[in-house]
Amino acid sequence: MKIALIVIDMQNDYLYEKRKDKFAYNTSELTAAVNELIHQYNENTCDVIYIRHIIQNLPTNRLLFGFSIAGTEGAELFSGLDIVSEYCFDKLVGDALSNKKLRELIQQKGYHTLHLCGLDECGCVASTALGAAKRGIKAEIIRKGTATVYPSKLAKTHEKLDKSGIKYI
Repeated sequence: MKIALIVIDMQNDYLYEKRKDKFAYNTSELTAAVNELIHQYNENTCDVIYIRHIIQNLPTNRLLFGFSIAGTEGAELFSGLDIVSEYCFDKLVGDALSNKKLRELIQQKGYHTLHLCGLDECGCVASTALGAAKRGIKAEIIRKGTATVYPSKLAKTHEKLDKSGIKYI
């Protein structure tokens, strides 16, 4: 069984000190958990794949969003994140599998299962898991390696994931 660890949106704009107040993640706790997973999977010869959420660098996007803007320091992978592979893909929407090159890598490598961690459990992590299910790819979410700033959405998100056959590990 070939497994890949997909590390989603662990970027400066969500985790560093200059982030917007709405991204109130526990940076040290989450980063430690994700780094532990990265090393565990890497030592077990599983590929580790990094995903960055990128928003086009347009005046309207800088005004409306102000985070994950292409070409900015904030859009880069968080400096406290351990990088063990060159696999890094950008996405413009929540579902990381919207990236054709990522899907091609998954097919080429023959991954049986994708293990997902990172940000945000009720956003891009869930969206990627649901995108995998729609494409017939098995995905599981690693509970200790995810976080959310939307706790009020957790029950609904878990229900939706459960209906799609996505498990937490």
